[in-house]
Amino acid sequence: MSRWTDGYVADIGYTHGFYREMAPAHLALATASRGAVPPDFDRPFAYCELGCGQGVTSVLLAAQNPHATFHANDFNPTHVGAARRLAAEAGVTNLTLSDASFADYADADLPDFDAVALHGVYSWISAENRAAIRRFLSRRLKVGGVVYLSYNAMPGWTAGAGLRRLFADLAARPEEPTALRIERGMALGERMKAVGAHYFRFNPGSAERLEKMKTFQRNYFAHEFLNRDWTPFYHVDLASELSEAKLTFVASANMLDHVDMLNLTAEQQQLLAEVPDPAVRETLRDYIVNQSFRRDVFVKGPVPMSGPQTQAIWRGMRFALTVPREAVSLSIAGPLGEATLQPETYGPIVDALAETDEAASGGRTVSELMGVPAIRAIGAARLQQALVVMTGAGWIQPCGSAAREAERRAGAAAFNDAVRARALASAEITVQAAAVSGSGVTVDRVGQLFLRALSGNADDPAEYVTRILRAQGEKMVKDGDVLETPEENAAEIARRWADFVAGQLPRLSRIGAFDAPAGVARPTGTMD
Repeated sequence: MSRWTDGYVADIGYTHGFYREMAPAHLALATASRGAVPPDFDRPFAYCELGCGQGVTSVLLAAQNPHATFHANDFNPTHVGAARRLAAEAGVTNLTLSDASFADYADADLPDFDAVALHGVYSWISAENRAAIRRFLSRRLKVGGVVYLSYNAMPGWTAGAGLRRLFADLAARPEEPTALRIERGMALGERMKAVGAHYFRFNPGSAERLEKMKTFQRNYFAHEFLNRDWTPFYHVDLASELSEAKLTFVASANMLDHVDMLNLTAEQQQLLAEVPDPAVRETLRDYIVNQSFRRDVFVKGPVPMSGPQTQAIWRGMRFALTVPREAVSLSIAGPLGEATLQPETYGPIVDALAETDEAASGGRTVSELMGVPAIRAIGAARLQQALVVMTGAGWIQPCGSAAREAERRAGAAAFNDAVRARALASAEITVQAAAVSGSGVTVDRVGQLFLRALSGNADDPAEYVTRILRAQGEKMVKDGDVLETPEENAAEIARRWADFVAGQLPRLSRIGAFDAPAGVARPTGTMD
């Protein structure tokens, strides 16, 4: 492995993922939900992603925030080259990408940032690179600036660390190609289990974890498990490291972590309430829920919100329904099992967000929701908690301001056109920009091709997609089975088109992920 990689996998590219927790409106919601003044992303701001991988998240966010300045780095020039191509195809001009190392990036000529994001970076790099990141944050993050940082967490990785070591260090030599190391690691893991290694007996769940690892995409597997450096953190240790950059933990970006009733018994809540140190309390909570991955939000100098500030900020927040009405099941899984949500609380909120009249199109503010009599009867506190729960469940998204929605729509349309053009030959990117929220929504390759057909005024979108996939020898999968005949594939695509028109298309139109071109009727179907 060449020296510039510093022990990090570089011969297999990272996935083309989008991470909604990095969206400005989501960061603002997480911060405000814990009582701290959130950044004002409606004004011009500067945003940086460290370790951006293929750059999908940074390009999508930059496209929808032309009033902001974006910077991103990744030490792998192949990743940076791919991100620059995507940005060029999407017409993004407010994103600067660099292949500088973290150490060199800390000394680069950069602005001071309102937000810095690191997804899947901190646990997978050396202590020296972590120190360089802390130096970067100390020098470049504004007072009041927010940091999103995800990492592998202890104690949830206690048993899994043994499997990771097996794959990374014991199965093959580091100089071998990564693809071969993966296969050798899988084979060794299976043999160890077959010969009755007591590791699997005395670490419940390890055999199931091994089986799950087999399903991972190989590029994800390589970057998750095969780097030389791999450090799962106890929260108290990570908070101590980041305190060097004057950062204070404020919130989890996983909004369901904010809802104690889904995660903790009354006795567990009482135990944690007796712990005065916030970092220790958060770490003990990780023991209770056996946390293995954290998405933390830190702030440089958090300012508690006053009562009037809290009311004003919450009343101005907007939310949009991002799933069909029937997908809101009013039950949600947590560490304590399945929890049933109160229909008298959640039903009116979902109904209000699902309305399709023009006046209620897209997002609705908390103030607007409180104008609905059935919601006003619920009260502001219960409404806020319900919005946090629904965001965590993925049913809704916090939105950017209505004042900048026209800008977001222009950028979202350009990004989406670029991604749909790629869908002609690739299924790598599975996200579309949603202008109402300023974030993204998952749309698979077939869905993107349907949207491309509609944008191009194709007479028969199902037939359009059938022709493309047939020419490439691609086959549909139904109920886990590959469909072999042309007739079966055409029928499955036609079925999916009917489902798409009935459910997904109105939803995508509603949240600003699809704008029908001139001469094409905008979808008017309800979301229920």
